[in-house]
Amino acid sequence: MGVSQSFAHEEVVVRRGSRSGLPLVVAVHSRALGPAVGGCRLRRYDTWQDGLADALRLSEAMTYKAAVAGLDFGGGKAVIALGKDTELTADVREAALEDLGQVIASLEGSYRTGPDIGTGPDDMVVLKRFSPYAYCAPEEHGGTGDSGGPTAVGVLAALHAGARHVFGDSSCAGRTVVISGFGSVGGGIAEGLAAEGARVVVSDVDPSRREAALANGYGWVEPDQALSAPADIFVPAAVGGVFSEETVPRLAAPLVVGPANNQLTVNSVADALAAHGVVWIPDYVASAGGIVYALSRESESHSHEAARKRVEGIGDTVSHILDLARSTGVTPHRAAQQIAEARLASAAPQVQGP
Repeated sequence: MGVSQSFAHEEVVVRRGSRSGLPLVVAVHSRALGPAVGGCRLRRYDTWQDGLADALRLSEAMTYKAAVAGLDFGGGKAVIALGKDTELTADVREAALEDLGQVIASLEGSYRTGPDIGTGPDDMVVLKRFSPYAYCAPEEHGGTGDSGGPTAVGVLAALHAGARHVFGDSSCAGRTVVISGFGSVGGGIAEGLAAEGARVVVSDVDPSRREAALANGYGWVEPDQALSAPADIFVPAAVGGVFSEETVPRLAAPLVVGPANNQLTVNSVADALAAHGVVWIPDYVASAGGIVYALSRESESHSHEAARKRVEGIGDTVSHILDLARSTGVTPHRAAQQIAEARLASAAPQVQGP
């Protein structure tokens, strides 16, 4: 789902924040199924155009994520682009969020956001000063808090469905799982797998996390060795761009499922993974737990139990994708796209003939 040469997005707002002076982007890829949803990313870019490219690519991925998950929402993304030398003080951060809040309010509910790289629940409180459509604020502010827990639950559901397909048994007991990225989501996945008897090995670019990993009884592998470490399952839980034509041959695990966004450098890498004998669960499917939970609770007023059940339903979605891929001879990536495209096509306005 790379950004095409033609302009496929419904709406893109690019603005210089009046308070912060920082470039702001809100990209809406599709509202065919409902209001666009997508996180608010605050990070450094070499140029503001790189931030724009990120927003365009990620908003398209959100369209597919929502469609495959069965949500009645479209795809969007917000980016606050910090320059290489921008000093992110508390004042600059608040000013930038207020600028973005004003943009989101101007869209009148047709774009809704939540935390992403560089932002968290407390930042959503600032956005909610301008618009009610900022999800995952702390519970005392009416939100559902950190989405890391539900995201991990969704990944585990996807992982078990993938294991059933690849190994004939959904249980991970006795299997070796390498998790690349030991943050809040990676940590939740590790905890769940260890509880069922998996041998968990973790990796992170932050060497200080090694001590915590070992204290929890996990193995440790250096980041540059994680792909090639012997494993049954590899879980990308950090940055995107993990898999390319060059890195795929290094991959040792026959099953890959994880929450990192944009894991493929280009779509054709999905074919390279399949040719290498790897079953890759599309990232936009496996990582949907956070947004499914937040929207279920905050937009549709479901209970915690009902929302969690919907998140666990990601496992059924993965099983459907893998069955379709097997029966039609396509990759899971293409099967997921077909499911999403069918939903989007059914929602598109029909052009009347003469």
